[in-house]
Parts: sequence; C-alpha cells; structure tokens
Amino acid sequence: QVKLVESGGGLVQPGGSLRLSCVVTGLTFNAYAMNWYRQAPGKERELVAQTASSNDLTNYADSVKGRFTISRNNAENTVFLQMNSLKPEDTAMYYCGASTTWYTIPKYWGQGTQVTVSS
Repeated sequence: QVKLVESGGGLVQPGGSLRLSCVVTGLTFNAYAMNWYRQAPGKERELVAQTASSNDLTNYADSVKGRFTISRNNAENTVFLQMNSLKPEDTAMYYCGASTTWYTIPKYWGQGTQVTVSS
C-alpha cells in the first residue's frame, strides 16, 4: 500500500519560514518524481515545486521562485519543501504527490498539511 505522509505545517507570521516533509512508503521512491502542490480555499490545486527522481532537476511556480526550495533524500524516502519569506498568499493546504514521470500529474497523493501565514 502506497502512503505519503506530510508534516511540518502550521501557523507562521509573514516573513517566517517552515519546512515541510513528506515520507513515502510502499513504492520505489527513487523511481518517482516528487511534487508539492497547494490548494487555498475556493481555488484550484496548483503546482508549487517538483523534483525529478534523480534529484538533478527542479521546477518551481513563479510565485515561489527564490523563496521555496524542494529537495529529496532518496535514502530516507523523503521529500522536503523549505519555505522562506512566507506571505499571507502562501496560506493553503500543501500536498505532496508522486509522479511516475517528470512533469506529469501525481499518481499518488498525501492527505496534506495546512500552512497558515498570518500576523
């Protein structure tokens, strides 16, 4: 059974930082591209960042470039999202997803972790 479990969300003030983690079990982690998506209330789910299976390719939404960093530890089946200089518009539920190939919609999803940026 494939499971993706996110953690690290919470309430943070504008300008603050959070580090999200997603632990994956039940699949060959280093064969999958990994993604972080987010969904704010009333909005569609959007891609935030993605990393290829070999960790040598990354892609970011324009809205987070220069502030967020995606990384993965294939030995620990974990993908991270370091979020700096957070803004209120970053408030959303953040989901990790596993894709069979680069630049495709995830086949597997986690249940999400809430990030709220507010003073």
